[in-house]
Amino acid sequence: MKLMGICSRALILFLILLNIGCDQISKHIVRGNIDYYQQVELINDNLILTKVENTGGFLGFGTSIHPLLKKIIFLIFPALVLIILIGFVLARTRDNIYFIIGISFIIGGGIGNIFDRIIHGSVTDFLHIDIGIFRTGIFNMADVSIMFGTACILIYNLTKRRKLINS
Repeated sequence: MKLMGICSRALILFLILLNIGCDQISKHIVRGNIDYYQQVELINDNLILTKVENTGGFLGFGTSIHPLLKKIIFLIFPALVLIILIGFVLARTRDNIYFIIGISFIIGGGIGNIFDRIIHGSVTDFLHIDIGIFRTGIFNMADVSIMFGTACILIYNLTKRRKLINS
């Protein structure tokens, strides 16, 4: 299924803004209602809210590096990549809808986390999953958007490859 023209660009911008909005609203609610390191069980002890501020990258990577290097790695470089991705996806509106949705979710999630770094100096993380042997670090809705977008692109590529093999 392919998207075309103005409608596809509108869908792309809508998805990006929707992801940014969901991320920022959820973080605003957590910042206003949960204390740092407070644990709020949502679904038994399997989905837990715990507010932390992450000054590094994924799972706190890079928290202790020099501030200038941190700004380059976690703010300037990702912002440049997101600008390039926005141009890329807006120019490729004839691509498969799953690919476009995936890129749009990745962009929206990335912008949500960059916005936090600019406004707050850190990224607010608050979700933790603990189901048997499956345990995550603490993450946020922007991270969910990025992971969902990545999954869409992987599924698209796997189905595309399977179609090429079968034809």
